[in-house]
Amino acid sequence: MNATPDTPRTTTTASLRREVPSTVGLLTDPGDFAAMRDYRTFGFGHHDEYPDYLRRIDALLRSLAAQGIHTTVALFDPEEYAHYCAEHGLDPDSAHARTRFTAGLAGGPHLPYAGQPVEELVPLLVDAAVRQSTWEYATELLAGAGTCADCGEDIGRASFERAADILDRLVAGAGPGHHHLVCSVPAEDEQLIAVLHAETPAGPGTRPRVQGREGLDFVTVLAAGLALGGSGGLVLRSTTEGFHDRVHGWRLDRGRLVALTAAAVFDAYCTDADTGDPVAPEPGVEYCPGYEVDLPGPHRE
Repeated sequence: MNATPDTPRTTTTASLRREVPSTVGLLTDPGDFAAMRDYRTFGFGHHDEYPDYLRRIDALLRSLAAQGIHTTVALFDPEEYAHYCAEHGLDPDSAHARTRFTAGLAGGPHLPYAGQPVEELVPLLVDAAVRQSTWEYATELLAGAGTCADCGEDIGRASFERAADILDRLVAGAGPGHHHLVCSVPAEDEQLIAVLHAETPAGPGTRPRVQGREGLDFVTVLAAGLALGGSGGLVLRSTTEGFHDRVHGWRLDRGRLVALTAAAVFDAYCTDADTGDPVAPEPGVEYCPGYEVDLPGPHRE
């Protein structure tokens, strides 16, 4: 006798289905969508446009959420997909190949679906992919930094430990409030940029709150700048209720993070980076000198 919708067997299957997570691969721009349309089995023809695809994905995500299924949205890159299929001997023009590739995407840039519109997920997912790529490149730079010729110290590991200490001093020195930090390091293949948000509650004995992944990315990029020994910069902007916003700045110089003067911070903030033309100061903002965060030590005097 076949199970009906009212039998315990069907109920149990549906309950178990809700405990199986799903991963949805998302194409984040019209060019990637156009590349996938060339596959006959993709499900979208050349008469379909990228907004049509986004509407269908949005409906799929809502349907999964309505069933109580936890869903992860991951970036689907057609070039990586083609390489994956070639490496594993799969036919890229098949649902089976797309399913296998998508199943592994949760290990890369991804976001949990929480009911947000798919148009909001796209830029968030792209940003996550950029952060992941930046972290991977900075990690490669640290791994290739070698050892100190004088003492044999692993430069990459030592730079990472220094960067973590520097971050602690940066946030501690900023005091209570919300802090927005940006670190920029020019490297051979790309400009490394890391952004960090930290919150320091008012009151004695309080500790700053830093998001784990943001903190790791920021420390890794700063460490790469220290290890490379070249140029770079760091800006911290603090917002505290009842006070003007405060901006502090530092520059990377031969492996050290050096505090800028208030005048140098003003010049950096009030100059157009592309044209060099002056920009009007932002109202309600104080341009402040940096403070000491990179303490002298061996090989850093």
